[in-house]
Amino acid sequence: MQRNVVLIGSDLNVYYMARCCHEKYGEPVDVIATEPIRFTQYSKIVNIEYHSDLKTPQGFVHALKEYGAAHSSQGKSLLVPCHDVYVRLLVENRDALEPYFVFNCPSYEIVDSFLKKEKFYKTYANSGLDFARTLFYDCSEKETAPMPKDIVYPLIIKPSDGIEYGKHHFEGQPKVFKATTPDNAVNFINKVKESGYRDTLIVQEFILGDDSRLFDAVFYCNKKGKAELATFAQIGLQEHGPTALGNATVLINGFNEFGHTQETVEKLKNFLESIHYTGFAEFDLKYDERTKTFKVLEINPRQARSSYYLAALGHNLIGYLIEDLFDGIERDFVLLDKEILLSMVPKRIIRKYIFNEDYKKEALKLWRKRRKVDPLKYRRERSIKHRLYLIARAFNYSKKYKINKNTI
Repeated sequence: MQRNVVLIGSDLNVYYMARCCHEKYGEPVDVIATEPIRFTQYSKIVNIEYHSDLKTPQGFVHALKEYGAAHSSQGKSLLVPCHDVYVRLLVENRDALEPYFVFNCPSYEIVDSFLKKEKFYKTYANSGLDFARTLFYDCSEKETAPMPKDIVYPLIIKPSDGIEYGKHHFEGQPKVFKATTPDNAVNFINKVKESGYRDTLIVQEFILGDDSRLFDAVFYCNKKGKAELATFAQIGLQEHGPTALGNATVLINGFNEFGHTQETVEKLKNFLESIHYTGFAEFDLKYDERTKTFKVLEINPRQARSSYYLAALGHNLIGYLIEDLFDGIERDFVLLDKEILLSMVPKRIIRKYIFNEDYKKEALKLWRKRRKVDPLKYRRERSIKHRLYLIARAFNYSKKYKINKNTI
């Protein structure tokens, strides 16, 4: 039986979740979004309606209740938020939306503890997860305290509340800032303060190594809080533009130069189950050569923009939600360890900008063997405009990586 599905958002995350739905049912999926974004605006596998006030509590509830009521003859719809803003709005308004929708998201308390980074690092300091040394700077304070003399540079500075940070724009605003000196760090903090951001900034010691020290781990925990699915992928490249830094563009699932995959996945699984986590979760990690551990950078309370590779390995993300929430099917836990390359960039970018030669060799081998997937390149996508957009996007990557060489 086909279930009605509605996705919230319009970015890359939405496109590949729509692809999952289309692969399962063969029909376009409904999408509710704030504004057009090129990832989805030309696609023929989505039916999008836009609400300019969707990111406000009132606008969010009104749009979804209106949609839910219009589709009530089909029973409850599966609701899938594809951005942190919408995850937060959904769990904050759970009671108002449950008469119309089913969804698998963690509790409000967990979502809040993940999205507010200060709370995240303080709440889970003794959880068994490994973190880099972390400091907190309150932007509501007039004076910015100097950096501790014993702290090791470079430093990573990022907002505790990314949603609030995004509301206060300033020239050259990065998603994450890399400070190389004490003055560099303090000047950036003051610049953020001047923008009007009044929450906390997270300051962390940088874990040495290039993009190939980064890892992606995706989990699905069913409605009872039991983990059913996990991946562990080594990243080769991330976006180098300042607003997208931290998003993977190349990764290989099942490939890990540093070992300890099973024990690391077990640690992450135990953590999620110990807090009774439900739904998709994505861990951003980096391998620390000094301690031989995988340090957790953050946890996203949703599937991430690169998570389509699970579906490419035969585990459709929409299918997991439907079988769990509608059909009551429980699965035994599985770690997907088969190698597959996910690449959103052309092969020439891999050749030129991945400096880890062993990783590059493996990525190109998987490309030759056609064990490679791009979530945006869907053979059943009939939109010519979407295909032209992908051509332009691939061309622009050469310029993007040439201009933005500094990475974290």
